[in-house]
Amino acid sequence: MGLLKHLVASLLLALAASLPVQAVESTLLLQLQPDGHFKVWYAMGESNLSDDELMDMEVAARPEGGEVVATSAGPARAFDVKEGVVISLAAAARDKELLVLRDACGGVKAWHSAGSHPLTDEEMTELAIAALPGGSKRIQVKAGYAKSFTGRAGIMVVIWKPAEKK
Repeated sequence: MGLLKHLVASLLLALAASLPVQAVESTLLLQLQPDGHFKVWYAMGESNLSDDELMDMEVAARPEGGEVVATSAGPARAFDVKEGVVISLAAAARDKELLVLRDACGGVKAWHSAGSHPLTDEEMTELAIAALPGGSKRIQVKAGYAKSFTGRAGIMVVIWKPAEKK
């Protein structure tokens, strides 16, 4: 299992053990942009490519953009960027970009450009400041609770709502 997938699985297990039954609402990847705002990537999205397609696109990636390749999500073009590979999906309705990252074990993870999240700019800033490699303390946000983790591609945030007490 890839390191990123292992980290997410470990995080979910730790959350499950530390609180009454709860459901993870969102997993996000935050990247601070030069203008001070965050680029938000979503763990789940509408545009899904197989691992084989992701790896083929990764090989085809160039800084200026690789050749357009036919995929199950329509024509795609891969760009080699500092964090990994960005796949542009021109035919997608909303989820037009995927950020492909490799973990330490070589596993691939695709983050999606379109989605929704319940965090305000202030909450994202607080989570970014609090982020630690092993996870921040639990932070209360309007949507429930969140923890943030530092990584080489940005700050991973897990958001959940605690179970209602009966």
